[in-house]
Amino acid sequence: MEHRIQQVRTAMENYFGTDSRRINHALRVTDHARQLLESEPANRELVLVTALLHDIGIPEAERKYGSPAGNLQEIEGPPVAREILERLGYAEPFIAEVCAIIASHHSPGEVETDNFRIIWDADWLVNLGEELSFENEAELRKAIDRIFMTVTGKFLAEQIYLKG
Repeated sequence: MEHRIQQVRTAMENYFGTDSRRINHALRVTDHARQLLESEPANRELVLVTALLHDIGIPEAERKYGSPAGNLQEIEGPPVAREILERLGYAEPFIAEVCAIIASHHSPGEVETDNFRIIWDADWLVNLGEELSFENEAELRKAIDRIFMTVTGKFLAEQIYLKG
């Protein structure tokens, strides 16, 4: 399994090319997904593959629409992910679930699975400090309680962002 995940990582890195910011983001999300998998139930390979590919639609969204907006990533990501996974020999049910998660990774409620919840939390563990600002710790704590879907995700967010 680790060999197959490494193949997906290589494909993702090749697709993003010199865009080290996007590559590093995917790797950080994947690292957080690994942490979450230690305590949360899910399909390990599916979660790690999805974590690596969750933002794979950004280059196509920027090319077509001039924007990396989340809703555009959800449109453009699944076809790119599908092509990569088919080329690597993944089975259709696996590919379909990865694509479904990518197609809704900015839209909670569209996919209700443990695999989705881990991707959601892993992405937010990276994005929380970059996308939102908070006036005080109480406001940040409320956001963590509202945003994170898993017990482990909330715990890790508190460890990372609530320093006190």
